[in-house]
Formats: sequence, structure tokens, C-alpha cells
Amino acid sequence: MSDDKVPRRRFLRQVLAIVPAATVASGATLTQSACSSQSGPAAGAAGTADAAYQPTYFTGSEWTFINAAVDLLIPEDAFGPGAIKAGVPEFIDRQMETPFGHGKLWYMQGPFHPDQPPELGYQLSLAPRDIYRHGIKACDDWCTKNYAGKTFAQLDKSAQEKVLGDLEHAKIEFDTVPARTFFGYLLSNTKEGFFADPIHGGNKGMVGWKMVGFPGARADFMDWIDQPGVKYPYGPVSIDGKRG
Repeated sequence: MSDDKVPRRRFLRQVLAIVPAATVASGATLTQSACSSQSGPAAGAAGTADAAYQPTYFTGSEWTFINAAVDLLIPEDAFGPGAIKAGVPEFIDRQMETPFGHGKLWYMQGPFHPDQPPELGYQLSLAPRDIYRHGIKACDDWCTKNYAGKTFAQLDKSAQEKVLGDLEHAKIEFDTVPARTFFGYLLSNTKEGFFADPIHGGNKGMVGWKMVGFPGARADFMDWIDQPGVKYPYGPVSIDGKRG
């Protein structure tokens, strides 16, 4: 079976195809972040975040939710590690302490009109870190109410998938934050963490880049411009010079 017939790999390639290479290499929302100088520890086992990394923003219950959710969004399979081994939870946690997490990268003054079309820009008073805090609590509260006292992370995989699907399609309503908005940030940051430069905490071992054949922060591709379809023979390189 060719790679293009594998749904997960095709999905990840499509994700990378619509993101400018410079954005992927630099780390999407981290272009103005001071945390780019931090280096992440090695990845842990599948299903659990790296034991050496302690979240600086998320509480214990929030951290458990993040790990359970991203493990569903990009699971490990026969073709490579998933979001957990790639360090996506660490990436998202570190995002919360950046200008992005604090909502410093766009206009955040009122008036706010959440019912306006998306082309008019962001219309909530909540910074991304607040969307996560309210969204996780609201989701766990909803699950506790509808699944016999179980939080999201305590549900079986099929129930978790249904909850995430209902969030995506706005079939669940929260009082504190739009469910679809919360899911949108969770999904976007998960994809970013899987493909961003490893200096930002995710894409450990450059597993995301290796999966889709992205060479990373290499400076010169002139020899390969006129060779469409030829596999690039060198491994990926991080901004800090580390090689995959």
C-alpha cells in the first residue's frame, strides 16, 4: 500500500501543504516568543507525556485532558509516533506562556461581537490560555454530567472521539466559551506542535518532519529545485542545528 493511501499520513501531508515552510520551521505561533530559546527533554512512552517535563500553565487535571485529547487527534500507528511521543502536550503548555497564549498578537479590545462572521476577526475577550482553561473545565463538567461522573480522560476511546466530534460540530454548548472555538484551538495547536521546529517543545526527534519528508531549516535547496518527485536524501535539521 502506498503512503498516499494511508489516511493518517495523507491527512498530515495535507496539513503541512497548506502551511508555509517558514512558518513550520519557525514554530507557527511562536515567532514572537521568548521561549524559543528553551530546549525540550526527550519524549516519553506512548499515551503519557514526557515524565521529565512539568507543565508551567496547565493544572494536573488539565494536563491529563490535554494528553488524552491530542493522543486521539494524532495517534501513534505503524507509520510513526503520535502527538504524545512528539511532545505536543509540552508544546501547547509552553504556548500558553508566550505572547500568543496571552493574546498579545492581535487586537483584544472591545466591543466584542461573537456572532459576527469570521472574516471580521477574532471576536472573543478570551486569550488562548483562557479558552483552554474554560474549555477543559466545561468539557470535563459536561462529560461528568453525561457519562456517569467520568471526566473526558476517564472515558473510553470511542466515547472520547464522540465528544471531540460533537465539539467540532458545535453539538455541545458551553456557557463560558464556544465549544467549536475551544476545539479549533486544540486541533490547530496539536498540528502545530507536531510540525513546529523542535526548539519549541514539540516535534521531538523531528518525527513530524520525517513522516512527511520535510527537510526542516536547511538553508540551500537549489540543487533540488529542478528535481520534482525525487526524494530528498538528507535528514531534517532544526533551527538550532540539531539533525534528525
